[in-house]
Amino acid sequence: MAPDGAGRPKETGLHIAAPRPDSWMQVTPKGLYCVPGDFYVDPARPVPRAVVTHGHSDHARPDHEAVLATSETLAVMRARMGAERAGRRQQALHPGDTLTRDGVAIRLAPAGHVLGSAQVVIEWRGSRVVVSGDYKRRRDPTCAGFEPVACDAFVTEATFALPVFRHPPAEREIQRLLESVRLFPDRAHLVGVYALGKCQRVIALLREAGWERPIYLHGAMLALCDLYERLGVRLGELRPVPAPEKRGGGGLLAGEIVLAPSGAEATPWVRRLAEPVVCAASGWMRVRQRAKAKGVELPLIVSDHADWDELLLTAAEVAAPEIWVTHGREDALIHALAQRGVRGRALHLIGRGEEDEEPEAGPSAVQPGAEPAEPPAAEQLAAEAAAQRQGGAGGPDAL
Repeated sequence: MAPDGAGRPKETGLHIAAPRPDSWMQVTPKGLYCVPGDFYVDPARPVPRAVVTHGHSDHARPDHEAVLATSETLAVMRARMGAERAGRRQQALHPGDTLTRDGVAIRLAPAGHVLGSAQVVIEWRGSRVVVSGDYKRRRDPTCAGFEPVACDAFVTEATFALPVFRHPPAEREIQRLLESVRLFPDRAHLVGVYALGKCQRVIALLREAGWERPIYLHGAMLALCDLYERLGVRLGELRPVPAPEKRGGGGLLAGEIVLAPSGAEATPWVRRLAEPVVCAASGWMRVRQRAKAKGVELPLIVSDHADWDELLLTAAEVAAPEIWVTHGREDALIHALAQRGVRGRALHLIGRGEEDEEPEAGPSAVQPGAEPAEPPAAEQLAAEAAAQRQGGAGGPDAL
């Protein structure tokens, strides 16, 4: 452990120019690589040393030798892929603490995306690069908010980097959902959500809006909601969607709210519900053609990613002369940055998806119509996360 500010050269009588960010942070087929520190950030393939920004499967891949992340992200990784595949060695780093490896200083700052999500702040010889992972700038009752960090190069997503994407307040969208429930008391409301982050955020927003009744969950949602609870995020009473008493029966949960993975509405599982109003909570619901193609009756524009204005706001706040774009609508963002005197660069990282809408691919995925595999005990996962929070980076070093 080194004090904050490690990685900056000591003051001397001679001026030493800081190295250019692209001379020591490089794009490789495995992902973004820190050359002097010999580690990767969110690598797409198994590597000896990985720093992971958050638990979504396009960022947190299995089978790394060593993983550094927040304690919450490590708990999510164990829940989704099993302890044996979440990193043979795991090390939790508290946001704000600094770890040094071969003269490179590493610390984590909140990203506001999902529980445990973090930006990776990397410093070497006076040069600072911030890798944001995915992030949003809106308030989220289930995770810490994004904190801008001044840097020489900022690595950003561009999922919603078009001027058409300006997200309305999520609270307003939740009120639209509740109004629909009042208008159609004889129908169930089925809301398609992503299992990690979006599901728990929608639940928390419903509670804040005064919905005190049980919220019903598809089986694929249960394990991570239980883990959130064990990690201190209160979600209220949650129940699994019951099976019909008779084979082929249905008509259940009229007047209730049900959360399920995107695509569950197209499986036999949905026959359990009383004439469901199909809803979807996603930033992509801004595009009416997408909602129509998916058969969404009530589109809810609730996103866990920064919109167009927030991407530009963040670029101004971090004051980086260079901004590197990992995935998304790179061209529009790079053009807008150039008009503001900022040099943009498209990294074209492979394996990054649009998890704000689509079910995850990969070994941890749960098919929408299927019940999930038995997860590790939530009590065990939460206890491990708590132990890592207590030990912090002072435990066995992963990197």
